[in-house]
Amino acid sequence: MDNSVPSILRRTVSSNAYEQLCSLWKQIATGRRKESIFLTEEALFAANISLLERGYRKRFCLLFSPQFRALLVGTLRTEDLSYQIEITWDSRAIADFINRLAEEIGQQAEVKRLRDRVPKILSERFVNNPKLQEHFTLKLFEILLPETSGEQEISSPSVSICQPVEEALYQQIEQEKLLNQVIAQIHQSLEASVILETAIREVRNYLQVDRLVIYEFRNEISINRDLKQTSQGWGRITYESRASDNIPSILNLIAEDDCFTYIPRYKEKYRRGLVVAVENVETHYSSSFCLAELLAKHDVKAKLVAPIVVEEKLWGLLIAHQCFSDRQWFESEKSFLRQIGEHLAVAIYQAQLYAQVQKQKESFEQRVIERTQELRDTLLAAQAATQSKSEFLGNMSHELRTPLTSVIGLSGTLLHWFDKGSKLPLEKQQHYLQMIQDSGKKLLELINELLDFSQLEAGKILLNIKEFSLQNLSREILKFIEGEAKNQQINLEFDFRVEKKRDRFFADPDRVQQILFHLLKNAIKFTPAQGTVILRVWRENYQAIFQVEDTGIGISENQLPLLFEKFQQLEKSLQRTYGGTGLGLALTKQLVELHQGTIEVESIVGQGSIFTVRLPNQSHRQLKTIPASKVKASLSLENKSIVLIERDEEIATLICELLTAANYQVVWLIDGNTAIGQIDLLRPSLTIVDRNISEVYHISKTLKQMPSTKSIKILLVSDQITSLDWRLLSQQGIDDYLIRPIQPHLLLKRVNTLLVGDRSSDNSKID
Repeated sequence: MDNSVPSILRRTVSSNAYEQLCSLWKQIATGRRKESIFLTEEALFAANISLLERGYRKRFCLLFSPQFRALLVGTLRTEDLSYQIEITWDSRAIADFINRLAEEIGQQAEVKRLRDRVPKILSERFVNNPKLQEHFTLKLFEILLPETSGEQEISSPSVSICQPVEEALYQQIEQEKLLNQVIAQIHQSLEASVILETAIREVRNYLQVDRLVIYEFRNEISINRDLKQTSQGWGRITYESRASDNIPSILNLIAEDDCFTYIPRYKEKYRRGLVVAVENVETHYSSSFCLAELLAKHDVKAKLVAPIVVEEKLWGLLIAHQCFSDRQWFESEKSFLRQIGEHLAVAIYQAQLYAQVQKQKESFEQRVIERTQELRDTLLAAQAATQSKSEFLGNMSHELRTPLTSVIGLSGTLLHWFDKGSKLPLEKQQHYLQMIQDSGKKLLELINELLDFSQLEAGKILLNIKEFSLQNLSREILKFIEGEAKNQQINLEFDFRVEKKRDRFFADPDRVQQILFHLLKNAIKFTPAQGTVILRVWRENYQAIFQVEDTGIGISENQLPLLFEKFQQLEKSLQRTYGGTGLGLALTKQLVELHQGTIEVESIVGQGSIFTVRLPNQSHRQLKTIPASKVKASLSLENKSIVLIERDEEIATLICELLTAANYQVVWLIDGNTAIGQIDLLRPSLTIVDRNISEVYHISKTLKQMPSTKSIKILLVSDQITSLDWRLLSQQGIDDYLIRPIQPHLLLKRVNTLLVGDRSSDNSKID
């Protein structure tokens, strides 16, 4: 059996000092008797007398508890009855000792109990309780320092190769303090950047190296968002501490991938805990000119590298640089840097979880704010709609009651005169009958207006497309409304600018007259006496333009958005002065849009308004009547709806903003598993998918098999697509693709081309 035990402290002491050390172990164990295991060679002798018969000279004290672990091994030197001792706190060294002890001693109860714990000892990250460690170390000083004061007692050759006890204990204390400082910071702070910056500064000071850096790989758990933009799967130096400004900075340095290709599976080795110590860079990397040149460029003479592994993934490297000379790295330094890397991994993982929680919290809070605002807006809209409808009903009752009162009152007067047998003057009879007729026409006009608006809202209005004369239609409507203009003392003018050969036009003449009637009547109503109303008509390409200008009261800029809303009148005071139901302009706008036309308004308060209607000439293919619902459907095609399936919030935001700016309606979905049902419900024209190939295959196959979604175009977003990939994708129903990073002009070009259905020559696939 190999009697050496990996230790922090090794030297020769007197038998008296050894007994004092054993007493120290017993003292620590006695204070924690219920939870600790304390084992000595004496217990083994009692259970196995053959050990004494074989002359077993090794003595030991092993203390094992949840808060403290320490091993003392002493070998008797027969020539002077002194002891060669080894003291260690290292868990791996203690585990190895237990295994060797079990093999030599056999299945003694306490030894078996300890050996069963070996796998757990090796797997866990254990650090002695700081306060207990400090107390224990001070007691060691009291026992061992007197031993070092007498040189005559340290004559053994083996003593010369050991560190002085003061230095060994001091280093152990400093290591423990620094580790505890890092652990305390992890518990006190959730800011990984603060912990990392402080840790590398303190570790560099302790190791007395020229430069200590953290190299962070590009990965999903990166705490630096900018690393997501680096290429080749690599990262960069994200944290750095230098001994002085004379040492060049390598912060943000990105290493070349080619420099490391000669090292087989180097990332996997680091992930499994490999610590690399290079005493002389030039000699060690003589076979790799690229790496040797890179290190020499940044004045690296020696280096020590420990991994930072977060959740079984290689997150980064903790690298110590000696810049001016070679350096021999001690095992204690390697172990220390490895432990620091393990604790930093805990801090990084903790910060990542905290960041996720914060992000979810902010997202939830934002959703609550948005939802609350939506509810408020909905409530306000409902209240406004209720108020508008109430006002509309009030206005409508007034508008209906006035002519009805006239009809009932005048007809009652006529009946009264006839019942009495009295003779009413003929002129008065004619006047009464004329008023009854005018009131009846007014009632019919209001009822027709309500019915037309109701049918338009339900999509039941049909366009009866005919060829007609623009001039004749305009004169007819002017003649129809001329009497009302005269009664209001309004000057009515007609400005017709259409050449005779272009006078014929295709549209629904009845609906065009209805549009002009509402515009002219509205202009007359709001123009004071002696004012002017002008109807202008002209042609532009395939459009007919009708313009009604008045010198009326005008409309303020803040009221223009309400102008074409149903049930709206701009000022409540105007209702009493001018009357009206608030449906005329809303009905006019819908009739214009039914022709796929537009209506615009310009107005200055106190000077008047100009309404301009543009109607496209309906082609011969449209001579048959067109249901309004189909017209609305064709209009909706101009603003395509798009569903985006994307996990990355930044990419989704970019795509949504670009497409929204291009007048597309975009719905963003995160979960691909529930996307099929939502796509079937939304029925978009295009689906943009940013998923792995297997998910894309599933989504495409499902959509193409469903009758309701098989016509939906699919655009794939991916990092890289080869010609073979595209052939397979196109066979699965994928219509087009985009390569990341997203280029705005290519995104819009692909989307526009897919929705128009005519790919240009420069949109070709990979050859």
